[in-house]
Amino acid sequence: MKTIAIVATGGTIAGRGQIGKAVAYHAGEMDVNEIIESIPMLNQVAHIKEYQLMNVDSNEMTPQRWIMLSRQINELVERDDIDGIVVTHGTDTLDETAYFLNLTLHTSKPVVVTGAMRPATATSADGPYNLYQAVCLAADDEAYNQGVMGLFSSTIYSGRDIQKVNNFKVDAFEQKAFGCLGYMQDHEVHFFSKTFKKHTLQSLFSSQNYNDLPAVGIAYFYAGASHEILYSLALNHQGIILTGSGSGNYSQDWLHAIEDLSKQGIIFVRCSRVSQGIVFDDEVFDPHHCCIPGNTLTPQKARVLLMLALTYTHDRQRIKEFFNEY
Repeated sequence: MKTIAIVATGGTIAGRGQIGKAVAYHAGEMDVNEIIESIPMLNQVAHIKEYQLMNVDSNEMTPQRWIMLSRQINELVERDDIDGIVVTHGTDTLDETAYFLNLTLHTSKPVVVTGAMRPATATSADGPYNLYQAVCLAADDEAYNQGVMGLFSSTIYSGRDIQKVNNFKVDAFEQKAFGCLGYMQDHEVHFFSKTFKKHTLQSLFSSQNYNDLPAVGIAYFYAGASHEILYSLALNHQGIILTGSGSGNYSQDWLHAIEDLSKQGIIFVRCSRVSQGIVFDDEVFDPHHCCIPGNTLTPQKARVLLMLALTYTHDRQRIKEFFNEY
């Protein structure tokens, strides 16, 4: 059997609450060993090595914790006795962590991120089965060179495109209109597609050692939103993600502020607040090409990529190429 390392970070999968209840619980309270012990069939799938890196609600994840997690995994995958990695994580910010790992891990070995919508103390907790299938996926030969993956409700997602779309159902994830990478039937893995965007070994950002990341903020446009939002963010951020209406749109008031701040060196990326949105170059809302199109990335994922891009360059054209490649 293969050896799979489970790196635990906390989240609902490690949560405790009133026995049987699925709400009003505290995330990140159970040790990873307790979770593993509740899934005896794991030992029939792989040899398990567990690492309790942290135990927090995913809303407490920070760029510093991303770096810590990425560094831990990069160290583990260098070992000959580790064949794959499973990361347990809270669902609220899992999409951001998965994308950061997808860009910064330097390995072809399978890395799978999973979690739960119900705490471990709930009736029909979903965490144990998700973790079981995540280990099965990480131990499967076809999972190599797939980049970082997410596993929820028997569905395999790419780390780039996974996003939480529901906050009360156990089947809480999707990846827009792209479909998923595949499905699982108990322990069996079935891949049907793959991502064509750069990741892991192909990623420029996976060969760098990070101690910190540049500050990038997110500005959400709404009817009547003041341009002062942008000027305020620009005081202590190198880049700003614009969460625009429609195709990444905003008012003329915002446009003038963007053009002004762009001249001062602030890097802007246009994204959409529409859940199925896609953003390209736009001659009306960005006539002087001050912004980089976020393409299909959600604002929070565009922030991850821009933070990493700014560790490499401040050249707007080069960063635009990154957004096309990744």
